[in-house]
Amino acid sequence: MRVALVHYWLLGSRGGEKVLEAICRIFPEADIFTLFYEPDAVPALIRSKNVQASFLNPFRKVYRSLLPLMPLALEAFDLRPYDLVISSESGPAKGVITSATTHHICYCHTPMRYLWELYPAYFSDFGRGRFAQALLAPFASYLRMWDYATAARVDDFVANSQNVKHRVWKTYRRKAKVVYPPVPVDTFFHSPSEDYFLIVSEMVAYKRLNYAIRLFARNGRKLKVVGDGPEYSALKRLAAPHIEFCGRVPERQLRDLYARSSALLVPGEEDFGMTMVESLASGKPVVALGAGGALEIVANGCGVLYAEPTETCLEDALRFFDRIRSLVNPEDLRRRAEEFSEAAFDRRFRAVLARYWSQNNERRHPLTVVGPARTAVKPAWPRNDENNGSETSLGRRLTDAGDAI
Repeated sequence: MRVALVHYWLLGSRGGEKVLEAICRIFPEADIFTLFYEPDAVPALIRSKNVQASFLNPFRKVYRSLLPLMPLALEAFDLRPYDLVISSESGPAKGVITSATTHHICYCHTPMRYLWELYPAYFSDFGRGRFAQALLAPFASYLRMWDYATAARVDDFVANSQNVKHRVWKTYRRKAKVVYPPVPVDTFFHSPSEDYFLIVSEMVAYKRLNYAIRLFARNGRKLKVVGDGPEYSALKRLAAPHIEFCGRVPERQLRDLYARSSALLVPGEEDFGMTMVESLASGKPVVALGAGGALEIVANGCGVLYAEPTETCLEDALRFFDRIRSLVNPEDLRRRAEEFSEAAFDRRFRAVLARYWSQNNERRHPLTVVGPARTAVKPAWPRNDENNGSETSLGRRLTDAGDAI
């Protein structure tokens, strides 16, 4: 069985790339196709694969402005040799064209938010002028039609949360199974608090970091902000001396920042929110806007959720956190994080693959009548001895996982 993985772009190492790494471990011989590829910016496991970038790759420094051309680039990939295609969707990825005999599974981090849910905000910010908006509108309309149409090219959807499952239905009218993303929870550790709050986020408008930084600048609490993005300069202008902007930091330093914090602050709605799981794995609670993935991660005793993205609601949540912080048990938080571990992802994703693959083969190979008896015609599973060194095939392991759930 030949497998192709399609990822929107490989220009950094964030949640989407961690999911891609986990899928690469399940299919170590898979080829990777992507719109843009910067080898030095991605994990070593991805660099070790056969990665094919699109014809737009020479212009990756301005990749955001090339959105209207991305459908052409995706459809130019030749995926005819592959039996299974798994697309990783947040930017465009599922729009690849596959053959009639190829099974296409889309792991959806979220439908493209700048075309759908957050389009009004992007539209109002684009150029802040009527001429610029007039240029954007027809492109956005075309891309929405293309994005909706390409959902029909997908055989099965997998969503990274119940939140995104709802968005997939709302946007494409397609059902999806939920498999939470993998977090390497065993690599995080706990240390005594040094009395600062932590934000780990891309600095873009929809993350809503601005009101949180304004509040911390006013109330005098210590805050460390990890990340970078187009809003960096504007956010730094809102800050005070006791707010530290750390930029992008190495993984080891990030783990240390989690470990010594009082709590993680999440002021915007997350599709899922791997940073919240990382904080729990460090034995640190979460103070988050009560929307999106936070509703699925921050269970009772794991932190504080507040109702509205305003300074007043956040300030009330911080005061409540001050009252309960002595009751937080780091071991309870770490046990909660285990539910989103890499092992849990591997088990759940293999189970979904087994179920989809079994259903697909039943459609292709129905029962046939041979004389008076019925004989099931079933294809042989491909061997994958490299994974476990035994006679057990990949198909057998996937089927066992499917039976287990």
